Amino acid sequence: MKIRRTHATVAMLAVGALVLSGCTSSDDGGDDSPSATATTGTGGSSEPTSAGKEDLGEVTTASDSISYSLGGEEWLGYNGNTPETYSTYNSVVNDRIFGSFMYFGTDGTIYQDENYGTFTLTSEDPMSVEYTLNDAAVWSDGTPIAYEDYLLDWATQAITDGTDADGNPVPLFNSVSGLEFGGRVLDGPQGEIGGKTFTYDYEAPYPDYQLQVTGAFPAHVAAEQGGLTIEELVEAIKAKDVETLRPVAEFWNTGWLSPNPGTLPDEAIAPSSGPYKLESWSAGQSITLVANENYWGTPPATETLVYRFVAPEAQVQALQNGDLNVIEPQATVDTVAQLEAIGDSVTLETGQSLTWEHLDFNFNNGVFADNLALREAFAMCVPRQQIVDNLVKPVDPEAVVMNAREVFPFQDRYSELLETSYDGRYDEVDIDGAKAKIEEAGVTGPIDVRIGYSAPNQRRTEQVALIKSSCDEAGFNVTDAGNQDFFAPGGTLERGDYEVALFAWAGSGQIVSGQNIYSSTGAQNYGGFSNAEVDAAWQALASTLDEDEQFTQIKTIEKLLWDNLYGIPVFAHPGVSAFDSTISNVRRTATQNTVAWNAEQWVRAS
Repeated sequence: MKIRRTHATVAMLAVGALVLSGCTSSDDGGDDSPSATATTGTGGSSEPTSAGKEDLGEVTTASDSISYSLGGEEWLGYNGNTPETYSTYNSVVNDRIFGSFMYFGTDGTIYQDENYGTFTLTSEDPMSVEYTLNDAAVWSDGTPIAYEDYLLDWATQAITDGTDADGNPVPLFNSVSGLEFGGRVLDGPQGEIGGKTFTYDYEAPYPDYQLQVTGAFPAHVAAEQGGLTIEELVEAIKAKDVETLRPVAEFWNTGWLSPNPGTLPDEAIAPSSGPYKLESWSAGQSITLVANENYWGTPPATETLVYRFVAPEAQVQALQNGDLNVIEPQATVDTVAQLEAIGDSVTLETGQSLTWEHLDFNFNNGVFADNLALREAFAMCVPRQQIVDNLVKPVDPEAVVMNAREVFPFQDRYSELLETSYDGRYDEVDIDGAKAKIEEAGVTGPIDVRIGYSAPNQRRTEQVALIKSSCDEAGFNVTDAGNQDFFAPGGTLERGDYEVALFAWAGSGQIVSGQNIYSSTGAQNYGGFSNAEVDAAWQALASTLDEDEQFTQIKTIEKLLWDNLYGIPVFAHPGVSAFDSTISNVRRTATQNTVAWNAEQWVRAS
């Protein structure tokens, strides 16, 4: 059995949450045709030379197909940047069809993708960043990728459409990032229509500037669908002309989504800027990507990638059968044992993961919304140590209960963070203390608590069972509310049909992205938590490049989230990936980008 245990040194001070995951990466997440010769470097068992993508030299695309899966969730659409579509499941497809200025290495290190373009911090005070696209960069329809694509990208995070009943600005575009970028860069990128170089002038230093500007959507398509020329679109964005932009926003919000599974968007409105493009979609089965013939960079090593919608519990058998070639299933002791039993035909990789499990309270409605004492009672009865001992340690003997959100137990300064942010009050189950808190809360039992999560997911089902066994003793009546539509548009999470949500955040190299989750107006603040002190600390963190000051604010945020009980962190996920041993360049990553982060480099031995 080929077993590669990767223990990447994670390079960041702190990791903010970014992508929600139901059962992807460690969370849970072919058609074999003759292959031509591909000069693509070494085989699957060789050691990489860095955390980034390997230089494979001269690449000839193999006429072959490789299939992979992270989970059973259906693809949701070309626009994966809405709150309803921004997930690991969507990104694992879309990241293959969109180019980007940067990518994360296996340990969270940020690399610039010079195939696409480069960027430079030209001034820290005032802060200014210059971006230059590759002169050859074009959409798959032949239209140059240019300044106007990034002006539209900024507009989707900046243009407002009046205010709500509370006086808060309402975004015109339904972007998962909200309006924060517009508050950091007031006038958008500075450049010319058709230009390959443009500059962002920031109002204040922003530590995650390398992550702020990545890929973009085709402005020429959005303009046409909104009844505008590119010149008219650019003029309207600069003038913040809401009425002129309204049909563009309507298309951006809905026209790039795919509400009817199995029906791909017309290629004319969904061009590719990456090494692959969309080819076909079989609802409930798979979505197929093929090499983008107009891609200007290093060509993909294999012509066809097939992403199959396969539930985690079925992935090992599918790998053994050859129906899948690469998998990233849920990291359970049974899964690892099953993979080890297959033999040398499969390579197994395990290692640390920047994905973490958490229980979040619903502050919009329900028994916990305005009752801190009741939230404290629930935290006292959740058997976190038992969950880790029973469900995680069999896979990762070093696993511990996680008591932070922005720094992981295996990272530097984790212990230092806990010294001031968390006093250990929920480390052990305290049923008597929970009962006393329920009495203090003034709520009579049994207190119904629905725990929602994306099902099927065996590990989460077992977690809920352990929580029920413990918390029912204290006076709660815990109900397993797991369902397949938990993350779907209009599903459980969006509707708020839960008292506690159980899912994972998958992070990478972010410092500030947690602001989108924990701040009062954050687009990913699904539970509706609001705290002015937390908001202020995030604002301070988001406005400094000084690492010591950043850590000071992280300590403040962590303590406030514990004191107000936003939710309950549980554990950092162990990571498992496995693949057909004949395939080269498959590499597990600790980040949210999943094992598919370098899928354009995968190739089967000829």
